[in-house]
Amino acid sequence: MFTPQGPTLRELTVQALSSVERGYDLLAPSFDHTPFRTPDAVLDAVADALPALGPFQTGLDLCCGTGAGIPVLRRVCERRVVGLDFSAGMLAQARAAHAARPPGAAGTDRAPEPAVDWVRADALAMPFSRAFDVVTSFGAFGHFLPRQRPALFSQTHAALRPGGVFAFPIVAPPRVGSRWYWLSWGFDAAMRVRNAVWRPRFVMYYRTFGLADVLEDLTGVGFAVETRPLSSLGTRPDGSPRCRLVVARRPG
Repeated sequence: MFTPQGPTLRELTVQALSSVERGYDLLAPSFDHTPFRTPDAVLDAVADALPALGPFQTGLDLCCGTGAGIPVLRRVCERRVVGLDFSAGMLAQARAAHAARPPGAAGTDRAPEPAVDWVRADALAMPFSRAFDVVTSFGAFGHFLPRQRPALFSQTHAALRPGGVFAFPIVAPPRVGSRWYWLSWGFDAAMRVRNAVWRPRFVMYYRTFGLADVLEDLTGVGFAVETRPLSSLGTRPDGSPRCRLVVARRPG
């Protein structure tokens, strides 16, 4: 399904009937061949925007999955990068993918890139305190219910040093009545029915991470928040950006 290297329909069905952790353990070998991986254009846009918010010594990619976002942090951090995820299968894929890219692989025109450490942990109970200058996350927030966001953001706030930045892209909602509008509604409705009748739950929703609510939750745990357009990703017909970078800074 998706590409010849991607999961089959049967494999996706088994994964969808599993827990979030088990589902991603199963999906890990083929995850990068699905549409669920964050597109390179989004990763590149964030990587281009981050230097203006630094400098950064240490960085954390929260819910790193197979490590697609790790090169973003390796470009902007000077000393240490950490990828955190609760799926052992996804971390195994990430380790394998980045083992072939050792420190110093940046090229002759840039400083050597830092090595990467991998940590298996729950994002709602991170083993860090004032450890990072920047935290990023790509495509994982649908796995957290709205009532869990304050705890997630509070954990992230605690993991940052004073003055540190939590930065992540957020895509504008699809136009009402568009194909993607109905697809997202349909997916979320199907997921709610699935979770009402089947255990363990698989939490993944596309319509629970609205910008206004997210900014309110970030402010509520102590972040100073702004958004910046990721101009390289284009604009909507009304001139607003298709994608924004949310920049939440821990006051320091």
